[in-house]
Amino acid sequence: MQLLQVLDSNTAREFLQVPLIIYKDDSNFIRPLDKDINDVFDPKKNKAFRFGECSRWVLKDEDGKLIGRIAAFVYKKYKNKGDEQKTGGIGFFECINNQEAADMLFDVSKHWLLQRGMEAMDGPINFGERDRWWGLVVEGFKPPIYLMNYNLPYYKDLFENYGFKNFYNQVCWYMMVDTQLNEKFSEQAEKYNALPDFSAIHIRKKDLRKFADDFCTVYNKAWAGHDGNKQMSKEVAFKMFKGMKPVIDERLVWFVYHKDQPVAFWINLPEMNQIFKHFNGKFGLIEKLRFLWLKRKGLNDKFTGIVFGVIPEYQGRGIDYYMITEGAKVIQNKTNYKELELQWQGDFNPKILNISKHIGGRQSRLLTTYRYIFDRSKEFKRHPILN
Repeated sequence: MQLLQVLDSNTAREFLQVPLIIYKDDSNFIRPLDKDINDVFDPKKNKAFRFGECSRWVLKDEDGKLIGRIAAFVYKKYKNKGDEQKTGGIGFFECINNQEAADMLFDVSKHWLLQRGMEAMDGPINFGERDRWWGLVVEGFKPPIYLMNYNLPYYKDLFENYGFKNFYNQVCWYMMVDTQLNEKFSEQAEKYNALPDFSAIHIRKKDLRKFADDFCTVYNKAWAGHDGNKQMSKEVAFKMFKGMKPVIDERLVWFVYHKDQPVAFWINLPEMNQIFKHFNGKFGLIEKLRFLWLKRKGLNDKFTGIVFGVIPEYQGRGIDYYMITEGAKVIQNKTNYKELELQWQGDFNPKILNISKHIGGRQSRLLTTYRYIFDRSKEFKRHPILN
């Protein structure tokens, strides 16, 4: 077998081709957009390069056929609660069902990380944000939602046989849009609807700057500081909202206000893989025109829950139930969506898992983030439970 570092356009192209070989007979596989993968490894597109570096490799057999790939990265801002060692990451792992081949990919990543002072590696994770390319599918081998990893069942054995251990599980939930919420939700909605200082509204694209600012406010109070997340600037939030604007359905993005101050948000987007699966990884001018046509045609009957946040002062006070109830009135009665799938939620966060259960969610898939500690005599600890 031959291991090649990605150093030129040819090996970068081969890096994209590996999944096409691995999944050529798998009807569940949806090819990611090439641009989405390439952007991860482009210093001009990925801000993670400001605080880290990465490397990629492809693996070939004796006949020169592609049989695997992997990326490794160090990122100064990557830290999980309770971490006692410097930890790097691996991701974008693909491999044939061969432990020797997998071990070669894991070994080259481990040695690269050791040279940079790392003491452990987590994977498969992303070089950047946690809302994409994060975790190994271990249950629910169905077509992936947009920007979610997909893999075959034997990958679990490849990781665990090498010595990786389950650092935490990532639970995804789904529910049918016509699901009736239980009485607790309507009780909270009635309570807050009777209070004139509170309101729940969906966004308006014409006021995108205002809603981006409000998102930033809630995010910084609710999420900054959690597992290495940092304060978000209003400009970054606006850039993110502007990037989402072409796919935003106003009826799927909700905010709660108290005396005109934002206290909670619920961000959902139409499930783009329902469209992108027709593009074979490409997103040029023709695909962009097709995208607009297919979107207008109403191809999306599924949407994805991206992120949910409540500022600390209102957590546990039913604001989330109120927001979901008000959103459901519109989504159930004024849209054609049939199914919702929630982005992954860590098993270390029982509060958010309970919310998903209470709204009637059923587990759609389970992913795992694994950890491998280089000093094999050191005690392994799972991700601590959040209070």
